[in-house]
Amino acid sequence: MTEPSDSSGPLGSLGPLGKPSSATAATAALAEPVERVGRSWTATLSLANGAIWVGWYGPLQILLATQAEDFAPGTGMSKETLLAWVTGVGAVVALAVNPLFGALSDRTTARWGRRTPWIVAGAAGGALSLLLLGAAGGPWTMALGWCLAQLTLNAAWAAVTAAVPDRVPRLQRGSVGGWLGAAQILGVVVGTGLATLAGGVAAGYAACAAFTLLGVLPYVLGHRDLRLPAEARPPWSRRTFLAGFWLSPRRHPDFGWAWLTRFLVNLSNSIGVLYLLYYLRDRLDHPDPERGVLILTAVNAAMLLATVVVAGVWSDRVGRRKPFVTWSGIVMAIAAGVIAAWPTWTGTVVASALLGLGFGVFASVDFALMTDVLPKALDRGKDLGVINAANAIPQVAAPALAAPIVMYLGGYRVLYLVAALIGLAGAVFVSRVKGVE
Repeated sequence: MTEPSDSSGPLGSLGPLGKPSSATAATAALAEPVERVGRSWTATLSLANGAIWVGWYGPLQILLATQAEDFAPGTGMSKETLLAWVTGVGAVVALAVNPLFGALSDRTTARWGRRTPWIVAGAAGGALSLLLLGAAGGPWTMALGWCLAQLTLNAAWAAVTAAVPDRVPRLQRGSVGGWLGAAQILGVVVGTGLATLAGGVAAGYAACAAFTLLGVLPYVLGHRDLRLPAEARPPWSRRTFLAGFWLSPRRHPDFGWAWLTRFLVNLSNSIGVLYLLYYLRDRLDHPDPERGVLILTAVNAAMLLATVVVAGVWSDRVGRRKPFVTWSGIVMAIAAGVIAAWPTWTGTVVASALLGLGFGVFASVDFALMTDVLPKALDRGKDLGVINAANAIPQVAAPALAAPIVMYLGGYRVLYLVAALIGLAGAVFVSRVKGVE
């Protein structure tokens, strides 16, 4: 894999006065990429992606659950319900802003490119939001801080993911998606580790904030973004802009079925992860549930790293996506079923390993599948934002489903059975995508 030449800058060839021509710049920004990206580009973008996930999963795995337990007394809510409300409202914010920031980055004509300004601003805002969370003194400031973190980190993530279809040719997207998936799970591990070992809630948030901000710098400082000339930006129309967020499944059926597959598999995963700390504490009576979550996350990460890059490269070489997504969904459904049928620490460790195997394949190949069904080059950021909603909506739906199941409808065994059935449905529906092998 060779690093593409930057001798002409991010805009391609030069005009007669030594400046990039607008036509060439527009072509470079909107064309289907054909030149393979190099190791440095992939590594630094993956680090930026992982840093954003540190900002999300330090809170989601440990810190928000700890704060919910501290703040719930006196609110009239259980810790499960408070956590469900906070994460659910934050997910609504993520659902709304991810496609919005993707669309704004599509239209950005800054000299630093379309994506870089949003990566920098989002990471900086995310770090400040995490510091606010660390200083939260009650449920309202906790909810406000998490909503701000979701808003800002989604601005950065929308731009990071859009950089892939901007720069990576189709038959390299599986391998690049594999490295992004590896960075994603490492971000979950690092975030969980920082939250567990930093020495308190405020220190955990500060550590995650610092990692999030520093992690995006190698990419934004080391690689020039593709610039969109102002004349290539479509005329502004509020009606057209808002209408663009609806992609009709009838007009774009492959996009619709691929989106539904991602939604269902992520919903299954979100249901299983949301109450993991409480499951270890309340169902298994684990002596150190916080460290137990860290161990399970590490097991999951080790198995994921064993498959995520290999699956992506393999998918590129054979030119097929759907069989990988199908089998990964089946394995993840089996993992949830293992927890339901074998509610012990050993059973949970085995399930975490299976989940890592399945999600490793899914993370790389499904990402490549989604970029393969994007309708228009001009709307890559916005369309990927719509796709990313399939990650955000489960954060809303999972608490709504999980809280009543745990409290009134059979407890954790039923919860994980439901997660298994939802994941299995996602594995089946990918077969309806017709335009991708």
